[in-house]
Amino acid sequence: MLKLYDYELSGNCYKLRLLLSFLGVEYKSELIDFYPGNQHKSPEFRQINPLGQLPVIDDNGLVLRDAQAILVYLASKYDPSCKWYPRDNPEMLGQISQWLAFADGITGTASAARLHDALFYNHIDVEAARAGAHRLFRVLDEHLFFAEEAGQDWICPGDHPTIADIACFPYIMLSEEGGIPRIDYPAIRRWSDRFKRIPGFTVMSGVFPAGPAAKDSSKAVA
Repeated sequence: MLKLYDYELSGNCYKLRLLLSFLGVEYKSELIDFYPGNQHKSPEFRQINPLGQLPVIDDNGLVLRDAQAILVYLASKYDPSCKWYPRDNPEMLGQISQWLAFADGITGTASAARLHDALFYNHIDVEAARAGAHRLFRVLDEHLFFAEEAGQDWICPGDHPTIADIACFPYIMLSEEGGIPRIDYPAIRRWSDRFKRIPGFTVMSGVFPAGPAAKDSSKAVA
């Protein structure tokens, strides 16, 4: 069975739990004491991932690190519909890849601010991290607004979300734990509500279920 080296409060681990839930893939969660135990930096864990980072998966002996890389792998292997990662559509793959890189930017800003505020990473320049997150949120909010104007619900074109949506979702939803409010990003808030209504959606600490459905709030996703 696929093993996920996991930490409940990690947004990057949550990305993988979300995709595995959406796809209905069974897995074993190997919990790592990220905080306060710092287990991910231990010599034993560095035998699994020399970078000392989460998440990591072990799929029948194939060990992979980096959340975005693992999303690509899992969607490629376990989604026969190819909706989450359309391998036969080069244009979509290019767009997905650019948003995966964008998600890394969210991790470097919104997640960094959260680490500062919630897990006491005092070496982080939290004001710079917050400012950087707001710059990215403005870009995404504008992108989603114009996508909605074109009749699209998701980050990339089409009637189904992709791993680009999964990659961006967690640290946006956890941003307020780093002092980054989302009140000024209405398109992001509408998109996040649609995301929470995808069948198989699961929560984590700090991320809550969707509220009562508004009229025409989302399209069904299979």
